[in-house]
Amino acid sequence: MKNSIIVGVGHYVPETVVKNSDLEDVMDTSNEWIIERTGIEERRYGKKHVETSTTMGAKAAEMAIHDAGISKEDIDFIIFATLSPDYYFPGNGVLLQRELGITNTEIGALDIRNQCSGFVYGLSIADQFVKTGMYKNVLLVGGEMHSMGLDFSTRGRNVTVIFGDGAGAVIVQPTDDKNRGILTTHLHSNGTYAEKLAFISPGAHGGYYQKYTDEELDYGFPKDVLGEVFVTQKMVDEGMLYPHMEGQFVFKNAVVKFPEVIMEAFKKSGESIENLKLLIPHQANLRISQFVQKRLGLKDEQIWNNIQKYGNTTAASIPIALSEAIQAGVVKKGDLVCLAAFGSGFTWASALIRW
Repeated sequence: MKNSIIVGVGHYVPETVVKNSDLEDVMDTSNEWIIERTGIEERRYGKKHVETSTTMGAKAAEMAIHDAGISKEDIDFIIFATLSPDYYFPGNGVLLQRELGITNTEIGALDIRNQCSGFVYGLSIADQFVKTGMYKNVLLVGGEMHSMGLDFSTRGRNVTVIFGDGAGAVIVQPTDDKNRGILTTHLHSNGTYAEKLAFISPGAHGGYYQKYTDEELDYGFPKDVLGEVFVTQKMVDEGMLYPHMEGQFVFKNAVVKFPEVIMEAFKKSGESIENLKLLIPHQANLRISQFVQKRLGLKDEQIWNNIQKYGNTTAASIPIALSEAIQAGVVKKGDLVCLAAFGSGFTWASALIRW
């Protein structure tokens, strides 16, 4: 069985820079408050009606394809991770295929919905496909257009100030070099507290999950059989069509599961964390990254953080950071690199790579 290796990387972030001071103009918040709690100084927003998670993913994919030295037609499978799809259905995978101009190849396209952990989940899937010989050039993309669905009022500030737009992509291929490639991946989930970080409406839940929440919510659903259960006027009028997050609860879980899943990767692979060149965590919150760094005893140069300038780009954050680190010359052949994420679901995951 061959190893799988990342042979091409790329990332794209929109041109529009939105500083904390820009958000001060539309909601009751402050630059100091945002930096103190998240470490974020600015983020990027895509051009409305022009850019989408798919179009940004396509730009990142083209860079990764070029970096890998292959053609678009060489891609034999697509995996797209996002929580902000262009359509409810179909998924972004087929839209990306069309955007790249390779629908004639009729390759498979898989969409995964693991939010912040999406890229690492996708990498694990690509790893299995390549190792077993099913595919030779897997395109894995993480792309997010958060700004299209955020609440830009004081009511939504705790969530809105955190998120930004962007995309990252990698090409995964087989290699005969047993000393390089993806060494191990680890995927976990616990749905007990799914509603603590969720985009609940619109959806087809019909209010079923009330028993798992702390409060009784009236979504405005009609009582008759033929009534609307996806979007109601009450949802629109009362601003119920936005993400919900209980930040402190998420933080407390993240700082436990992050170190656990990272150390799981080292234990499984037999590698020592002392030999780690770079940890690239999902860019959820700079305070979480700093906590994990301290818990694992890592030096500043052993962890890559870019949330300060991009915010949380969810499934896109790890491939964007990975692409930046490679462009900066921080990651070189033979280096030990760890990717780790924790997010909505809850889901968490890690991957250990010998570059």
